[in-house]
Amino acid sequence: MSKIKKLRSLTAAAGVALTLAGTVAVTPASATTTGHHVAHDIRDHSSYFERDHSTGFARGHSKEFELVGKQTQYEEIDLGKKGVSLGDERVVTEDLYRDGKKVGDHGVVCTYVRVDPGLLQCLGTFSLPEGQLAGQALLHLPAPQSVDLAITGGTGAYHNARGYITTVPAGTTERHLSVHLER
Repeated sequence: MSKIKKLRSLTAAAGVALTLAGTVAVTPASATTTGHHVAHDIRDHSSYFERDHSTGFARGHSKEFELVGKQTQYEEIDLGKKGVSLGDERVVTEDLYRDGKKVGDHGVVCTYVRVDPGLLQCLGTFSLPEGQLAGQALLHLPAPQSVDLAITGGTGAYHNARGYITTVPAGTTERHLSVHLER
């Protein structure tokens, strides 16, 4: 595999890894408090977002859900010196899916902050019907089999959200995302 193709593949994996999203399929979230599988609709967040009005923060709730991201666009932007150099960017957009239905979009920009060995700073946003989630990761190349992205904030129902998103590549243009929200 050529160096450029390998970098494209690794960057695409980073883009998916980010919570920061190709076409993503979301599957129902599950909870196992009594050994039973309980399906939750991602829009069912009333208890998760119960707020303590004295502090402005939610009262220790968490929520998990699954998405599938399917890449729709990918571009390498060669800035500065010809070839891979500091500041070069990789831009990825994805559609996000749940149960085979498109539920949102994801966009990520990864910037080379070190070339040898490769190190990318990736910043991305997941746009879902309930609001947006922002995330970031520092991706060491070659990329590992899975990457955890930090959730750094959000809007709408995800206001003050924290947690992480685990991204696992499922081919070259699809990834599985496990979103772990904490309040």
